[in-house]
Amino acid sequence: MNAGTLRSSDPLYVLGISALYHDAAAAIVRNGRVVAAAQEERFTRRKHDPRFPVHAIQYCLEEARIEPEALSAAVFYDNPVLSLDRIMRTLVHAGAGGLESWLAAAPGWLSRKLFMERLIRKELHAQVPVLICEHHFSHAASAFYVSSFEEAAILTIDGVGEWATTALGVGEGARVRILKDIRFPHSLGLLYSAFTHFCGFKVNSGEYKLMGLAPYGKPIHADLIRQELIDIKEDGSFRLNMKYFAYTHSRQMTNEAFADLFGGPARQPESRIGRREMDMAASIQQVTEEVVLKLARHLRQITGKANLCLAGGVALNCVANGKLLRQGIFDRLWVQPAAGDAGGAIGAALMATHAHFGLPRPAPEPDRDGMQGAFLGPRFANNEIKAFLESREYPFIEMSDEQRARFVAHALNQGKIVGYMVGRMEFGPRALGARSILGDARHPGTQSVMNLKIKFRESFRPFAPSVLRERCADYFNLDQDSPYMLLVAPVRRERCLPMPTFRGDDLIPAVNAVRSDIPAVTHVDYSARVQTVDAQAKPDYYQLLKEFETLTGSGVIVNTSFNVRGEPIVCSPADAYRCFMRTQMDLLVMENCVLEKRNQPVFQDNAHWRQEYVLD
Repeated sequence: MNAGTLRSSDPLYVLGISALYHDAAAAIVRNGRVVAAAQEERFTRRKHDPRFPVHAIQYCLEEARIEPEALSAAVFYDNPVLSLDRIMRTLVHAGAGGLESWLAAAPGWLSRKLFMERLIRKELHAQVPVLICEHHFSHAASAFYVSSFEEAAILTIDGVGEWATTALGVGEGARVRILKDIRFPHSLGLLYSAFTHFCGFKVNSGEYKLMGLAPYGKPIHADLIRQELIDIKEDGSFRLNMKYFAYTHSRQMTNEAFADLFGGPARQPESRIGRREMDMAASIQQVTEEVVLKLARHLRQITGKANLCLAGGVALNCVANGKLLRQGIFDRLWVQPAAGDAGGAIGAALMATHAHFGLPRPAPEPDRDGMQGAFLGPRFANNEIKAFLESREYPFIEMSDEQRARFVAHALNQGKIVGYMVGRMEFGPRALGARSILGDARHPGTQSVMNLKIKFRESFRPFAPSVLRERCADYFNLDQDSPYMLLVAPVRRERCLPMPTFRGDDLIPAVNAVRSDIPAVTHVDYSARVQTVDAQAKPDYYQLLKEFETLTGSGVIVNTSFNVRGEPIVCSPADAYRCFMRTQMDLLVMENCVLEKRNQPVFQDNAHWRQEYVLD
């Protein structure tokens, strides 16, 4: 990205775009500060929608209150020419075996991806300057520029971007540099995804499931993985043994040699999860943590920086992040909450702002990052929500902020499950109190009820606690804030209860065992994926937690994303009501409107029912 100069005293608006691979998104930055960001899936209701993010772009422009012509540039987060170079060289090396992959990929490349400048201008209906940012620079910029650090080491790890799969870099002021990288086909992200696929989960979305499954198993295959699949050096660099993988020349992740190594074919999706899958999950999780820790130690050595920023899909492995924090390799750790490809839209826009246009980086606020709690998406005004409900004759009660907090706290204390939609929607994969489903963490049955009757997902998957920032140390061994639910920490020992030993492959007894006095958020290994909540970032959510604490003495509640399995997190009132009525939630909160399930009419789930998005 070549250096440029500002030619006007007008605000500098830069649009970042991630698209055409997975998790398409858009973000807009004004003078180096993020104004808005959203994933396309939230508008189209197609999970991980990879299509060009026309709806997300429209939202970002509306939030910034500008027309496309006011943009100083639009920036794509990946270099399509370099990505095509990798694909072509890889398929040529594969010979005839790569023909099928090329025939599947060619139409998209030849019609759209190679002509990104033309495509962006066409979709914007404006002749804006179009820039290209390399993939791992987008990741690195997304983590460093919005952190609170003046300087930091940067580690980005994912499946692949152009050629790089891992990058070690450094950020200083307004400058981001990549010092070293590891290149395709050697990829920690693709190795983890290979195990995700083999254990019967979907690549690029099931990695969370594999991470959640790992504590139920034992890492008995870790040595085999090190001996046969990945050669790990002391500096964290690695090479994969491609004898066992098929992703270079087919649409499959693994081959027969991989299956033979682990005693049989891959688990079929939706079939019973057995001991083999539990142990494989535990094993690849251990190896992944080993690589991350070695890379971090080497990065600290070569940069000398005290702080670390993380991005890339592997940075969403909050178990590895928690262990990295506890190792004390760096003084402080900050993870981009939209660490995957969606967050590349923010990084691309910021990279252009500082590296191309030369704009100085805004001074970071002490202990306050530039992601604004990740609340960067649409908000619907209370009068819009009232109009939506009244036009459909859905009964509701309107409350003040204080009344709402007290009412919801009492409902949670009564064991009710609450859909909560207040404020701007979160950017990234985590719900953080704006589009959340809430429950009582003290109740032993909350996890199974929410998994099976609300989320319609696997019963073993843990839920995260939202905890008052000032009460975090009372519940968890965590000595820094975790506002984005990206750190796993142990539950304090005095809160834990002994758990009986379970034999065999049945997960249910272990899932339902009461492990602590906050059982709904305590995983089988006595850990939790923590979200700390403070009054500045999310006042309404903090107020709710304070009311719950006043009522019960507990500063913790269950927080999971407001969606059902297979669907994106809700965005609009229509999305929220539909999800509420299709599940066994008891209460729905939309801004100051509160709905009780028992008072609602019989729900007709028809396709024509969807509303258009009207944004505040």
